[in-house]
Amino acid sequence: MKCGAFRVTYRGDERIFGSSVPIVAVVALLLVLMLVPRLAGTYWLDVLNRIGIAVIGALGLNILVGYTGQISIGHAAFLAVGAYSTAILEAKVGLPFYVAIPAAALLTSLFGLVFGIPSLRLKGLYLAIATLAAHFITTYTIIHWESLTNGVLGFNVPPANVFGLLLDSDARIFYLIFALVVPATFFAKNLFRTRVGRAFIAIRDRDVAASVMGVSLFRYKLLAFLISSFYAGVAGGLMAHHSRILFPDAFTLLVAIDYLAMIIIGGMGSILGSIFGAVFMTLLPEVLKLTATSLTGVYPSAFGLIASTRDVVFGLAVIFFLMYEPQGLSRIWIRFKSYWTLWPYSY
Repeated sequence: MKCGAFRVTYRGDERIFGSSVPIVAVVALLLVLMLVPRLAGTYWLDVLNRIGIAVIGALGLNILVGYTGQISIGHAAFLAVGAYSTAILEAKVGLPFYVAIPAAALLTSLFGLVFGIPSLRLKGLYLAIATLAAHFITTYTIIHWESLTNGVLGFNVPPANVFGLLLDSDARIFYLIFALVVPATFFAKNLFRTRVGRAFIAIRDRDVAASVMGVSLFRYKLLAFLISSFYAGVAGGLMAHHSRILFPDAFTLLVAIDYLAMIIIGGMGSILGSIFGAVFMTLLPEVLKLTATSLTGVYPSAFGLIASTRDVVFGLAVIFFLMYEPQGLSRIWIRFKSYWTLWPYSY
């Protein structure tokens, strides 16, 4: 009697979904997402939109850091390039949004490609410092190139227009965001079933051995930066349309740290971990806020006290997962799923 999930053919091993259960679950989730704008209020739609944007950004960073092993703390810079490029292409060049977002993502890819060049010579902390340079260069450019970006005064982003339909509300922008989240997730999932994805993993595990086996380190490291930056560009473009106004303060170094925390808590080297991490990091401040609000009637100072613990809670969460579950929430989910797959013979 078969007990568990077995793959006995190459075709079965290549499938994204191992059985019909995940397919049904994904279809059900898509149907629920289609109904969300009709059921959820403005507040929760805003939260879900931010989760969707964070998922795309986290997927891009996980491809670079989790799967390829190239440490980057310049992700906020790539988000900023994508956001401002989208806004400028629409507001000043006059491109429609469905052209502006892909164009901005390509520009962000080229930007990431430039800062990926040092990855051939630099590793670890030294590479992280090189990507940090991208952040400071980008921030300086946005603030001081006022004729293009409006600097600290902010850049107003026109609402997206889909053949006459303005995406000027959270409900309408929700469909745009998750219409991009779904293919972005499936592309990332399928990427690591290809030769390119296996090369990324080989570089992460042992780059010298990968080079001996014929993997071009320079080519694939640059490709990882390019794909990661493309994802960041798309996320930045969606961020521009979601917020409708851009300020340099929206892309601080703390944003880059938040994205690193997402993939650490969710699980590095895991597509599902990117989703879990994005959900966790976006919902945690909202949970703290709701908790503080509910306690305000009993303890008037609770709101300020709990709200100020946000960074402390994030830090403790990162430390906890690094110490006790380095593979993050995705590993916890895999163990939970495996237990019930083998139940009642789960041993």
